[in-house]
Amino acid sequence: MESSFQTAEELVAALRAGEVTSAELTDEAIARIERDDEVINAICVPDFERARAAARRADEARARGEDRPLLGIPVTVKESYNVAGLPTTWGMPAHRDFVPAEDAVQVSRVKAAGAVVLGKTNVPLGLQDIQSFNDIYGTTTNPWDPGRTSGGSSGGSAAALAAGFGALSLGSDIAGSLRTPAHFCGVYAHKPTLGLAAVRGMVPPATPALPVDLDLAVVGPMARSARDLALLLDVMAGPDPLTHGVAHRV
Repeated sequence: MESSFQTAEELVAALRAGEVTSAELTDEAIARIERDDEVINAICVPDFERARAAARRADEARARGEDRPLLGIPVTVKESYNVAGLPTTWGMPAHRDFVPAEDAVQVSRVKAAGAVVLGKTNVPLGLQDIQSFNDIYGTTTNPWDPGRTSGGSSGGSAAALAAGFGALSLGSDIAGSLRTPAHFCGVYAHKPTLGLAAVRGMVPPATPALPVDLDLAVVGPMARSARDLALLLDVMAGPDPLTHGVAHRV
């Protein structure tokens, strides 16, 4: 089954029907990354060993009759999100050795929904550009034309989706960081209402997990279809006891 460019919704249906396993989807995504990402450079922090283990657990859970919204679906996460055991740098060399001990709330939510995290995607320095280059991980190119940019600051996530590296991605946006790279790479993104999706753990490295001032910065979904945006946003939205915001009650 060629799954790399299917929507998450299609993959969920295939998994439920027993047409494919999460292990197969994950191995296919990893093989594609290992083959194509040397040029694209979308996945700056791979996490393949843990991804394969998560895929096996997803298949075992399904065999027991469990069913969750993203059970077994390979996804990626923007580098700016804390993922326990992986570096969070925001592209800043001074923080190349910072490794958080716990997941950002949105990473926890996609994992709880059954998603398989393949790794983290590249960003510009401090998330402050409409391209995705930094001195730690280099430049992310556009999968449609390596001579062009993938956009930013969620450029690694957009490029990963366009290249078939996972079906969904977690991004963030203050002034176009979801929307611009999605446009550049021909994929989909949504900037949610402020407060709809909790931002805890998506903060500059070595700072408290909860931002002091949310301003207009939000976290949001990226996908290869509009329907998949809704699928991921349903997982992301909702209250967090340590995060301000009540838009989830609207």
